[in-house]
Amino acid sequence: MSNNHNLPSRRRLLAAGGMALSALTLGLSGCAQEDALAKQAKAGDNKNYVAGDGSVTEFTAADRKEAVQVQGALFDGTKVTPADFQGKVSVLNFWFAACAPCRVEAPLLESLHQEFKDQGVQFFGVNLRDEKATAEAFEKTFNLTYPSFNDKDGAVLLSVSGLVPPGAVPTTLVLDKQGRVASRVLGEIEKGTLKALITAAVAE
Repeated sequence: MSNNHNLPSRRRLLAAGGMALSALTLGLSGCAQEDALAKQAKAGDNKNYVAGDGSVTEFTAADRKEAVQVQGALFDGTKVTPADFQGKVSVLNFWFAACAPCRVEAPLLESLHQEFKDQGVQFFGVNLRDEKATAEAFEKTFNLTYPSFNDKDGAVLLSVSGLVPPGAVPTTLVLDKQGRVASRVLGEIEKGTLKALITAAVAE
């Protein structure tokens, strides 16, 4: 009888252990030494972002959904429409200035932008919360030459809903020449990995 009474407790213990393991796995994040997403969201530590876990997802051509309908304005006032994503590979990086991993990856993104621009690859930042002056100061600090959307209204983020979790910053998307999402990195990028994802999209 005592063994039967212990079963629920053992199940709870095993479930708790599984949750702890999941948290540990998620905690190996692109945001250095950050906790799991759920723990970060509940931590109340005022950093106001949730770091991705660094996971990379690639979508085969057959599994890709329709072209994303990205539409918005860059900080310089330029209007961008879905047509601007046809015929060329595009990289979208979601960021804001106070996000620590965004600062780490900014020089890497600029380096890849320089490496791939002659192959017709276009880079766009998608700034989710900064005023123009703050965004421009960030771009100047890291010598960024590719433009960013002013997405405080969330229009660009909404156009990729289901692909970019709200609050998971940074996130980077690689779009194929038809404007479809070919790959995604949740969390801080690793330069070699993103280079390989872009190269694959260019080769299609």
